[in-house]
Amino acid sequence: MILDRFRLDGKVAVISAAGRGIGAAIARAFAEVGARVVIGARTSEQLASVASDIEKAGSQAVVVEGDLSARDGMAALVEAAIGEWKRIDVVVNNAGGSMPRPFPETREQDFEEGLRWNVTSAFNLSQLALPHLVASGAGSIINIASSAGRNPARGFVGYGTAKAALIQFTRNLALEVAPRVRVNAIAPGAIGTTALDTVLTNEALKSQMIELTPLRRIGREEDIAAGAVYLASDAASYVTGRVLDIDGGIRHSNLDMGIPDLS
Repeated sequence: MILDRFRLDGKVAVISAAGRGIGAAIARAFAEVGARVVIGARTSEQLASVASDIEKAGSQAVVVEGDLSARDGMAALVEAAIGEWKRIDVVVNNAGGSMPRPFPETREQDFEEGLRWNVTSAFNLSQLALPHLVASGAGSIINIASSAGRNPARGFVGYGTAKAALIQFTRNLALEVAPRVRVNAIAPGAIGTTALDTVLTNEALKSQMIELTPLRRIGREEDIAAGAVYLASDAASYVTGRVLDIDGGIRHSNLDMGIPDLS
């Protein structure tokens, strides 16, 4: 059965920043198709809620609370998976984010933190988990990038550059660890998460984004989770070094920050 190739029965997945939003949706989806998951974030209450949903789906979750911007935080995720289940089959690098701001107002600290949070975090977890992914025989790394890493827009010099770097990290790493481990990325467009609340509560901006999206809607967390299930599963066993665009069909930014020309 073709649907069997999308199952993750017996596999163990480690997902960073899984307390809410896209990370939480991926964790729930993985549980629904049979995976056991290790989920990490800073907020214990959010992680507990996601773990409860996973258990209701008939699977198991290990919660790791900590600072994932530090290598030690990522090491704790790996140690939890090995300590509990002695294996890691899938890594989802979901930790990331950065507030858009005009380039003249972007501090060096902001720019460097964006790179660390979006790229170095993925480097750390991928490197720490790599021996276990190799041992699994069919390891998969999934990096959550962004359409901002493909489509330039004013206000996104920091965030867009970081996500573009994550995309190139994906391509280079895929070549280096093949054929033992597959590495792919997902580039979401505008997804209705809490991170986008400040935009979506502005009806004018929301309408503009919908109008500039060929599929005429804001994406859902489950749209990204479905893509992650595909890339983690045997259904994508012949896919590596690729970026899966889940963005409603946009080919340019659909968010105008209203940043004027320099005067």
